[in-house]
Amino acid sequence: MSLPFVTIAMPCLDERGFVEPCLRSVREQTYPADRMEILVADGGSTDGTRDVLARLAREDARIRLVDNPDRIQAAGLNRILKEARGDVVVRMDVHCEYAPDYVARCVETLERTGADNVGGAQRCRGATPFQRAVCAALRSPLGVGGAAYRDPDKEGFVDTVFLGAFRRDIFERIGGYDPAAVTNEDAELNQRLLAAGGRIYLSPRIVVHYAPRDSFPALVRQYFRYGHGRARTLLKHRRFFTPRPALPFLAVVAGLALLATLPWTPAALYAAAGAALVVAVEAVRVGSEGGPSQVLRVALILPVIVVSHGVGFGTRLARRVILRD
Repeated sequence: MSLPFVTIAMPCLDERGFVEPCLRSVREQTYPADRMEILVADGGSTDGTRDVLARLAREDARIRLVDNPDRIQAAGLNRILKEARGDVVVRMDVHCEYAPDYVARCVETLERTGADNVGGAQRCRGATPFQRAVCAALRSPLGVGGAAYRDPDKEGFVDTVFLGAFRRDIFERIGGYDPAAVTNEDAELNQRLLAAGGRIYLSPRIVVHYAPRDSFPALVRQYFRYGHGRARTLLKHRRFFTPRPALPFLAVVAGLALLATLPWTPAALYAAAGAALVVAVEAVRVGSEGGPSQVLRVALILPVIVVSHGVGFGTRLARRVILRD
């Protein structure tokens, strides 16, 4: 029995510094070269990304550029799906590096488990002190809300995975990515998959590393968009399969309530001090291997992640109430 043909689906936009090392890790996959195509949907890059892609495509006939005039990732992935020849679609991200057996492990796990989508943990790898602190923060439940796909040792059926490798027919059953989703397109698709009776499997043998944001402003923008996208998904489907996406918003609401009552309620002061202590203890627990400077960075990063996500979530809910959007 021959191995299934695999389509690598990778959206990008202005990723000159990332696209070549990422695609080299894809080209070095142990999965048979004649059973794989690599489709890259570019959203109109102007930084030289398209020149890099053109050169790599000349070197490797499996690489093909797909134009994505809508620019956003979800639209690019849908354009790839229209051209994909694979029985399995492996969704990849340019900001990642993949273990040589990544594709082979995805295919093996699909066949072994009977799942509709499989993936590995979102393993964080930082090159700068700030990135390493972000990686440490994401090891804390305060930073990720206990998400299974952040745990490199977790295995089993879950509600979502990082990126994902799909049986092609799942897109025929539930449709493609939400074309209006600027963020959260993966979790939204997985929510529809679960609602349709599909199954998602997380395997520690599927290994991928990604590079986190490298500054506070970039981190704020990222998690604000994440929160915004999560709220959009809630408004669209009227439910989550887990309360985890709403926890940062609830934390922000609780924090605002504490601030409003601090002058009149001593108990609020104790609660605020307790919250600060929890953050400090977690910063020491997950960041101490990097020394005092990393602990301090983690102590600042944790609330930034929670507040940015929560404010983004609340902003999208407010738009629905005020603008009926």
